[in-house]
Amino acid sequence: MLSRLRGTLIVSCQAYPGESMRDPDTMRRVALAARDGGAGGIRAQGLEDVRAIRDALDLPLIGLWKDGTEGVYITPTARHALAVLEAGADIVALDATDRPRPDGLPLAASIEAVRAAGGLVMADVSTYEEGVRAAELGADLVGTTLSGYTPATYGRKAAGPDLELVKRLAQALDVPVVAEGRVHSPAQAALALEHGAYAVVVGTAITHPITLTRWFMEAMDETRT
Repeated sequence: MLSRLRGTLIVSCQAYPGESMRDPDTMRRVALAARDGGAGGIRAQGLEDVRAIRDALDLPLIGLWKDGTEGVYITPTARHALAVLEAGADIVALDATDRPRPDGLPLAASIEAVRAAGGLVMADVSTYEEGVRAAELGADLVGTTLSGYTPATYGRKAAGPDLELVKRLAQALDVPVVAEGRVHSPAQAALALEHGAYAVVVGTAITHPITLTRWFMEAMDETRT
């Protein structure tokens, strides 16, 4: 499974609550379009979306369950992780930061539960130390997903991906490192591979038309003023 992701583009197919595209069948169609464009894998949020996409294609599927909006809410407990795996995900993505988890259990509990059930784990981290720890606990992949999105890393939230973190983790870890977060152009995706990324996740710049429209509008507004 992991070898199929080497050097590939993983497309994150997600829409936020209340948006017109927030529908499992819509996300299924978006995932199919990404596959037709050459994506090597899909990342999807929510049990219904994971099920719909699993039934539609056979690409490696990274699943997660966002429960809440603050703190640790990306697949926050072992219960969430096992539900994502049961829904059809090959790889379960979960928050692997050093913040307290809502059930009070350690990160290891979620990783061990998924591995025991025959699944793989993608650890979403925000720092080098978190990435190293996640790998030591048994995570199969480490992603830079949360760099710039935790209190400890707000100052690192640049316009583009955290390539320095990608490079440091890739040089230190024996498990694949996935570049994710603010990859907004093909050039940035290619640069992430050059910095040692095993694969690259792109979401907003491909699958979120609301944000894409705003980018164009903001650029035009600056010209008009």
